[in-house]
Amino acid sequence: MTAALLPELARIAEAAGREILRHYRRPGMETRLKGDRTPVTAADEAAEAIILPALAALAPAIPSVAEEAVAKGGLPAIDRRARFFLVDPLDGTREFLAGNGEFTVNIALIEDSRPVLGVVHLPALGTTYTGGPAGARLSRSGAPPEPIAARPRPRDGVIVLASRSHNNGDALDRYLAEMEVAERIVAGSSLKFCRIAEGLADLYPRFGRTMEWDTAAGHAVLSAAGGSVATMAGEPLAYGKPGFANPDFIARGRWT
Repeated sequence: MTAALLPELARIAEAAGREILRHYRRPGMETRLKGDRTPVTAADEAAEAIILPALAALAPAIPSVAEEAVAKGGLPAIDRRARFFLVDPLDGTREFLAGNGEFTVNIALIEDSRPVLGVVHLPALGTTYTGGPAGARLSRSGAPPEPIAARPRPRDGVIVLASRSHNNGDALDRYLAEMEVAERIVAGSSLKFCRIAEGLADLYPRFGRTMEWDTAAGHAVLSAAGGSVATMAGEPLAYGKPGFANPDFIARGRWT
């Protein structure tokens, strides 16, 4: 039953993406700051207004935790051992406002504190990543999905991803000080997890605040591709934490 939800989650994410594109690069886009000082636009809210009713119709017994609803005080009671959806209707709002295309729609299903299904859709790029029990897949512009897999750690240096909009350079430099680095690449949103999942990069260390809806879908895709996401203590990044805030974490490819 769980795996059967994945194609429908992708369909819902892509519908939200089409709504986001109606707002993309529109002159005079109004932006507000939420209580946590992060930006929100009409596109974020319109996408969430598509996703939440669709999830409720698809799986009425599974509650949803969604970024904009939480910002307005709409936090359902969640048992971390139970199933729930985590939704970021527009991850990378700063990328959306900058017009660089690196923003995503994120939908994940959590079971027993783990992301077991995930969809990361990039509306501006016509790309959808999915991850579940059958593995990770990438679909481009409606083409049939193709399998993707994270790569083993390369011997000649790793490709490191860093956030385009959140500077954690000092902490990142310290972490990488004794590591052979071939290249550093900046990217926005949960696309960073997906780049590792498709074998185009190896490592994404994240220092600083993120929320569970920022990471869950990308985490599910990366796990399905053979990679991992762990805290600095080496524990798997868990979901359903009080307040839904993440600690620092490291996303990796297929390392041993």
